[in-house]
Amino acid sequence: MARVWRDPRLRWPRRIALVLVLILVVPLLAAGIALRVNYAGDPAPGTHTRNRDALWLGHAWVDGRKRDADVKALGTRLRSTGIRDLYVHAGPLEHNGTLPESAYPKARWLIEALRTELPGVRVQAWLGDELASEGPTGLRLERAATRAAVVRSTRQILAAGFAGAHFDLEPLHSGNRDYLSLLDDLRRLTRAAGAQLSVAAHQIDPLPAANSIRGALSGHPKWWSQSYFGQVARRVDQIAVMSYDTAMPLESLYGGYVAQQTSLALEVTPKSTDLLMGLPFYYEDNLSHHGNAETVGAAVRGARLGLSRTDRTREHFGLALYVDFAARESDWAAYRAGWVS
Repeated sequence: MARVWRDPRLRWPRRIALVLVLILVVPLLAAGIALRVNYAGDPAPGTHTRNRDALWLGHAWVDGRKRDADVKALGTRLRSTGIRDLYVHAGPLEHNGTLPESAYPKARWLIEALRTELPGVRVQAWLGDELASEGPTGLRLERAATRAAVVRSTRQILAAGFAGAHFDLEPLHSGNRDYLSLLDDLRRLTRAAGAQLSVAAHQIDPLPAANSIRGALSGHPKWWSQSYFGQVARRVDQIAVMSYDTAMPLESLYGGYVAQQTSLALEVTPKSTDLLMGLPFYYEDNLSHHGNAETVGAAVRGARLGLSRTDRTREHFGLALYVDFAARESDWAAYRAGWVS
C-alpha cells in the first residue's frame, strides 16, 4: 500500500489530500487551543449568584404525579440557592399553537403550594413545540393564525396563575423574522399583564460562517448569529442559553466554550434583560453530549470566566439548571460550590 502511495503518478492526488487535511485539521486544532486558553485563569471576585437563577421542571409537577411532600422537598432543595424562576413544563403546544387545559390540570395547586413554600419564587409555564423548519410536521411560525393562537395560549396560562411564559421552540434557525414578530406580540401581552416573558435560546455562532457551513453540510443549522441573538434578547425579560449538547470531548474545551458563549451573549444582551447560561443537570454519552466533558463544574467556571472578562458587575445575570428530573446530587453540589457559595 505504501509503495502504491509513493507512485509518482499520485503526486498531485497526494498534494490535494494534504491540502484537504490541513484545511480540516488546522482550524479545528486552532479552535481547540483557543477554547483551552479561554478556560485558563481565575474568575474575578464577586462573580457568584445574583439570585436570578432558574430551574427547568418536568411535566410531572402539573399532571398529578407530584404531591405536597414533593413541593416541600423542592423547597428544602432550593431555599438556600440563587434560584428565582421555575420553568414548569405545561405544554407542549399543539402544532396549530393551541394549548389544551388538560395539559396542566394541577397548575393552580402547584402555584399555590410553591407560593407558600418558596415565597418570591416565580413559576413560569414552559411551553414549546417542534418547529416545521426542517421537516413536514410541526408548528409553523410563518402562519399568522398559528402565531395568534400561541398568544391566546399564553393569555390562557397567565389566567391560570403562572407568573410568566417561557418558550422553547426548536429547531429555530437564525434570522427567523416570524419568531421576532411572535415575541413582539407576546411582549405586549405579558407587559400588560405584569408577567414575565422568557425564552430558551440557541448557542451563538462561535466562528465566522460556522453555522452556514454546518447548515449546508447537514441541513441542520445549530447556532444563531450574535446579531440575531441580540434581536431576541431585546424582546424578552429573560433569555436562557442552552449551553449544552456541544459535542466537546474534554472538560476544558467545554468550559472554554461556555466562557466564549457567555462573553458573546453578554455583548449583545441589554443590561435590563436577564441573561442565563444553561447548566447540564443530566448525564448522557453520545455524539452531541459527552457527560464526562459537559460537567456542571466546567459550565459554572466557564460562565464565571466569561462574566469576569466581559461585564463583571452585570446584575441581570444567572445560571439556568436543566433539568430537575435528571439531576444528580453531584450536579447540585457543583452548582452550589462553584456559584452559590
